[in-house]
Amino acid sequence: MRIRPWLPDLCRAPPPVSAMNEPSLTVLICTHDRVELLGRTLASLNAAARPPGWRVEILVIANACADATHAFLEDYARAPAGRLPMRWRAEATPGKSHALNLAMSLIESDLVAFVDDDHRVDSAYLQAVCQAADTYPEADLFCGRILPDWNGTEPAWVHDRGRYRIYPLPVPRFDLGDEPRALTSDIAIPGGGNLFLRGAWLKRVGPFAVEFGPVGHNLGGAEDIEWVLRAFALGARLRYAPKVIQHHYVDTERLRLRYLLAKAFERTASTVRVHHGDAGGVPLYMYRKLFGYFLSALTAWSHARRRFFLVRLAASLGEIKGYRQARADRMAGGT
Repeated sequence: MRIRPWLPDLCRAPPPVSAMNEPSLTVLICTHDRVELLGRTLASLNAAARPPGWRVEILVIANACADATHAFLEDYARAPAGRLPMRWRAEATPGKSHALNLAMSLIESDLVAFVDDDHRVDSAYLQAVCQAADTYPEADLFCGRILPDWNGTEPAWVHDRGRYRIYPLPVPRFDLGDEPRALTSDIAIPGGGNLFLRGAWLKRVGPFAVEFGPVGHNLGGAEDIEWVLRAFALGARLRYAPKVIQHHYVDTERLRLRYLLAKAFERTASTVRVHHGDAGGVPLYMYRKLFGYFLSALTAWSHARRRFFLVRLAASLGEIKGYRQARADRMAGGT
């Protein structure tokens, strides 16, 4: 069966004048071949309490999906009464940045909130987003908490807070405590998993960099950090809103050692590539650090110690890759 992408409903009656005067929020989800998790995300959004005085819609961009996502969204768009209105579009070019950039051309809302397709939002999420925007009119960008959605099936070591704890875990986490505050790039740079912002800043900052974004479910990706850094450079003011909470799905397969090492390598390479674009190459101390982690892993007397130093070793290799990529970027750009 041929699935048609989303098209605007030209026959739909225009909203009443009172609704048109209300501020609007678009919740943006970019997805790739995760139809079951996407359904979970949408269910949590529809179960969340609605913010009074705001119009809320969901926009889903299906990025190079080959599973049942299109059919699922086609059915979901014909939502029964009571669901949040949803529209969707297909982006055939693989890569999350391509999906984000398509979404930018479709959004005209006062406020835009990013939700990953493997997240579950808190029951007060929508209200907290709009309340933060109302409470801090001087802020341009906002970020909330991302917490692992633990369910008891995870291995005990993920909760270890000792000397050899694995941090950051391959399950995203962003938590700066209970108090709201202004953030600068020197304090913390949030990823896009629980970012929300004034809609005008989408076009002001411009497209997401396709060279930094993940493709499919690969383990790289720093397009959101690079975008936030550009927003900072343009004078954007960022506010941390701790009541805005999303829970990240925990895939226990990602807690195996092989995945830990691959994620540490790719995540660090992406981050270094963004933050050290002016580096002249790989610093010499990196090779000393690499040898030290290798020796420590080789002589480790416990599983926890060996796991810790192997992850550090993989991250160091990622740093070296990142420095080399940054140098190649700079040479290709002629700067």
